[in-house]
Amino acid sequence: MKNQSRIWAFLALTALFSQMACGPTNLSKENIIPKPVSTTPTGDSFGMTDQTNIYIQGESAELQQIGQFLADKLNPSTGLGLDVKVITDTPTPGNILLALSENDPELGEEGYELTITNEMIKLTANKPAGLFHGIQTIRQLLPARVESTSAERGPWKIATGTIRDYPVYAYRGAMLDVARHFFEVDEVKAYIDQLAYYKMNVLHLHLADDQGWRIEIKSWPRLTEYGGKTEVGGGVGGFYTQAEYSDIVKYAQQRYVTIIPEIDMPGHTNAALASYPELNISGKSPELYTGIEVGFSTLATHKEVTYKFIDDVIRELAAITPGPYIHIGGDESHSTSIEDYIPFVNRVQDIVISHGKKVLGWDEIALTTLKPNTVVQYWAKAENAIKGVEQGAKVLMSPAKNAYLDMQYDSTSTYGLHWAAYIEVDKAYNWDPATLVPEIKKENIIGIEAALWSETISKLEEAEYLIYPRLPGYAEIGWTPASLRKWDEYKGRLARHGERFKAMNINFYPSKLVKWDKK
Repeated sequence: MKNQSRIWAFLALTALFSQMACGPTNLSKENIIPKPVSTTPTGDSFGMTDQTNIYIQGESAELQQIGQFLADKLNPSTGLGLDVKVITDTPTPGNILLALSENDPELGEEGYELTITNEMIKLTANKPAGLFHGIQTIRQLLPARVESTSAERGPWKIATGTIRDYPVYAYRGAMLDVARHFFEVDEVKAYIDQLAYYKMNVLHLHLADDQGWRIEIKSWPRLTEYGGKTEVGGGVGGFYTQAEYSDIVKYAQQRYVTIIPEIDMPGHTNAALASYPELNISGKSPELYTGIEVGFSTLATHKEVTYKFIDDVIRELAAITPGPYIHIGGDESHSTSIEDYIPFVNRVQDIVISHGKKVLGWDEIALTTLKPNTVVQYWAKAENAIKGVEQGAKVLMSPAKNAYLDMQYDSTSTYGLHWAAYIEVDKAYNWDPATLVPEIKKENIIGIEAALWSETISKLEEAEYLIYPRLPGYAEIGWTPASLRKWDEYKGRLARHGERFKAMNINFYPSKLVKWDKK
């Protein structure tokens, strides 16, 4: 009897090791987020070994950088020591090839084709951004432990087949409020890495509000010296020097993420008003503010010094922001009469345009006369966004009831508010930007943005509780055709990403709607 038990144990172990050795073989069953447009499995697997390297075609510094990014992500956990090499011909079997090929119009600016055989991984794209997105798919096709920063046991196998993939929307973003609570440079960079992992390509930084001014403006130094010294709850606050901001911008560029800075106005301006009395209607500065109420502040819209101030701020910000947009806020200006609000926003649009940038603003700006190329960000009132469409403007979809990351999951959530809604993971996923508002069609929409306001969170670990597991769903809404998105199927893929969150040290909310992988 004992011998029989030993035999069964031996057979079970043999089967387990055999399964590990074979690795995945059905590419269509892999848990990629966002879901690819097309996946064709071929029923085999490719294995990375200590002989595997990453090859790039041509002497491109940008391709070298992309290849090195992949190597840097895979080497700590696999210990395989992948190198990046230049090749002019097809590499020998067992390697990874990254190549540009501009003759595939369907892939567009950000799409890619990933071909995996049992001999090689070949990733092609029209543009470097497509290659970068493709390597995120390669990462997700490997076991979750590949995201660990310490050595893990293999094997490192990927199912074979072909993936063709490209996004529905060109703008797939998230907003981080660094004004209510300040987030350090390293925290912002960590968030950029997380966005890039899910093929998101915009980070909108809310840099100024009643509670703090977070970006150095050299011509108005008290904005940060005084206006940046506190935050919600009375903490020490902080700000980014222009050099630090430029470092964030460069870091994001290397990950194909565009930084969009926001200076909210004419409301949400108490930090600026406290710093410079001349910006106030009364000529007197209010106290610094550490609460969370809104709508009580306004710039002096009839004073020329206000527009000199705005011109200086936009001029300095535009000079260090290579992206196309400056966000001017415009929301919740309850202390500014509509008679003053309209000419103010009209003039601010001209200032932004004069510095070579396009205007982005919350949906209230559609009450004004919108300039060409201005984008309206729908967050609260559909009728405002519709007014924007009627003026020929494009819309960025960020409906608070669907896409605000600071909303609680339910009444027991540790962080967040619920003034717009409770947003569980299924509600965050189950909506389509192109059908949410009948008057706003797909052709009117530039994309989706998930906004995270920071009244209740003060560091990245707390923010992650609200961001995850909802962010991957927003990424999929922005990337994957609506016809391919089904909650019941998606939640299975999301469940497998729980182990990835853990490997990446991401603090996530374990929603009971998802059967998280317990491996």
